[in-house]
Amino acid sequence: MKGTLIVGMLLCCTSLWAQEPDRLIQKGNDLYKQQQYQQAEVTYAEALAKDPNNATAKFNQANALYKQNKPDEAIRVLNDLAFKTQDQSVKAKAYYNKGAILSAQKKLEESVEAYKDALRQDPTDKDARENLQKALMELKKKNPPKKENNKKQQQKQPKPQPKMSQKEAEQRLQLLEQKEKEVQQRLQKEKSRQGGGQGKDW
Repeated sequence: MKGTLIVGMLLCCTSLWAQEPDRLIQKGNDLYKQQQYQQAEVTYAEALAKDPNNATAKFNQANALYKQNKPDEAIRVLNDLAFKTQDQSVKAKAYYNKGAILSAQKKLEESVEAYKDALRQDPTDKDARENLQKALMELKKKNPPKKENNKKQQQKQPKPQPKMSQKEAEQRLQLLEQKEKEVQQRLQKEKSRQGGGQGKDW
């Protein structure tokens, strides 16, 4: 499965106040490129301490966490990012990376949902569409449709009747015998009204 992470988001410096977090993000990116993922994560955390809503720092921090074999923490950061940002492009990338991480963990149902979320944000994302299809195919292999047929067959089979006690069985038998007598008496009355002893017309 392809499922590669989108690495590093572009920086955009708009004010002097934003320059400090951006400088830290750039430092984190340099550390990330040198495969110093733990130091990169710490640097991204420093940037987030100065600007808690910095989408680039959160996104890159999630990547650094994943590279340290901390997929659950990475997913938590990506969920937080997707929830808090209003930027559909950032949401789409966060969901895409979440899907890639979940696919790598073989959590296919959750991966499918993450890729669907990515496509809801950016319907033109070909990678998300391809990975969604691959995850669905893997899921189909993992859970073949035969299970559905077995469920249908189980539903068609009559449920076993609960066992009854000797007393209940005798009572039911008496009720059935009583009903049978009533039916025979009713038939006798109808025969007598119709003339009773006429022979059959062959």
